[in-house]
Amino acid sequence: MAAFTAADVKTLREKTGAGMMDAKKALEAADGDIEAAVDALRAKGLATAQKKSSRTAAEGLVGVAVAGTRGVAVEVNSETDFVAKNDKFQDFVRKTTEAALSVESDDVEALKAAAYPEGGTVADKLTDNVATIGENQQVRRMKTVSVENGVVVPYVHNAAAPNLGKIGVLVALESEADKATLEGLGKQLAMHIAAAFPQALDAEGLDPEVIERERKVAAEKAAESGKPAEVQEKMVEGAVKKFAKENALLSQVFVMDNKTPVADVVAKAGKDAGTPIVLKDYVRFQLGEGIEKEESDFAAEVAAAVAG
Repeated sequence: MAAFTAADVKTLREKTGAGMMDAKKALEAADGDIEAAVDALRAKGLATAQKKSSRTAAEGLVGVAVAGTRGVAVEVNSETDFVAKNDKFQDFVRKTTEAALSVESDDVEALKAAAYPEGGTVADKLTDNVATIGENQQVRRMKTVSVENGVVVPYVHNAAAPNLGKIGVLVALESEADKATLEGLGKQLAMHIAAAFPQALDAEGLDPEVIERERKVAAEKAAESGKPAEVQEKMVEGAVKKFAKENALLSQVFVMDNKTPVADVVAKAGKDAGTPIVLKDYVRFQLGEGIEKEESDFAAEVAAAVAG
């Protein structure tokens, strides 16, 4: 019997929207491999795409901070949502994010070694937090963006406290346009990014492994059509281009009007401002993104990270 549980069937259904029996059969055929089952369901047309689920196993907070033309996002994990609501923990995330502004790289170890505003290092304060709050915590990741001339706009979706929440976004706009114009545009773009899950700034920045996976799924689907090889090839290329267009920020359709590509929104804003505006970079951190484990496994991961 294939090694999977009822919870795996539930997870697969949530990822794909497939029916219970289809999900179960796909897991049986994939010997319990959820990602392989997702691809199989998509190839058969039983799932149009892997859903971008906001359900994650980790708890904690994402913090964002900006100083001048530099911004940073930091994710700090806890074992429970109860701790994420603790004032002491929130203060730690806020001050750790501020400390990250002085770190030259996106190296978490360098952040842990950085000076904490109240004295000592971030790592020292983290150890103290674990002892006083009574729950393991982990500084998981950080990402910095900056511009030479322009603004970095922060945004937190459904903020738990100022600049703290479960989805943190930074938008870096390079331009000589006035700050108010750039901040207004940046806020709209940040809200789009929070909602639209872009995987890269442009098509060239998409992960080659992700593109190859999409190509394989499209090839299987095309093969099942029974059409001539040259037609199948065009079907595959069309599917890959569609995926890239929908997952690269600049080519995504702007959520505010549901028709204009983001690149055109930025270009028009520059034209209206009388000077070019370039969307140079962005960050989108969603709490627990990429972990997707049961809470017990995550707790063990956090404990190992703190102990190590």
